[in-house]
Amino acid sequence: MPRLLGVDIPNDRATVVSLQYLYGVGDHIARELCHKAGVDPHAKARDLHEDEVARLAALLDKDYTVEGQLRRQVAQNISRLRDINCYRGIRHRRGLPVRGQRTRTNARTRKGPKKTVAGKKGVKDLR
Repeated sequence: MPRLLGVDIPNDRATVVSLQYLYGVGDHIARELCHKAGVDPHAKARDLHEDEVARLAALLDKDYTVEGQLRRQVAQNISRLRDINCYRGIRHRRGLPVRGQRTRTNARTRKGPKKTVAGKKGVKDLR
């Protein structure tokens, strides 16, 4: 299993697909990397030589923000929003959707499982 930036990429997949297991590397960047490094994108990852893996790692370090560095950058951006108390920061802090989605229904991914609250169920007025 080739190892890039501390991540084991799968052997049995094409190089382009295997590179996408790195955080911050999608289809476009994976193809670009293969082109710049002179690696066959359709060859299996297990067929990569040590020098090809080294070239890919060097390109990733030099030209792209991926893995730990990108995760840190995203976390810093979110913490900055929280610190300045902007609307988006408050939404992050409360665990609610940040980008304007409705919350009356359908916000289960951010809000978590349903928490049922006891309500009024037709209580009659006693006179």
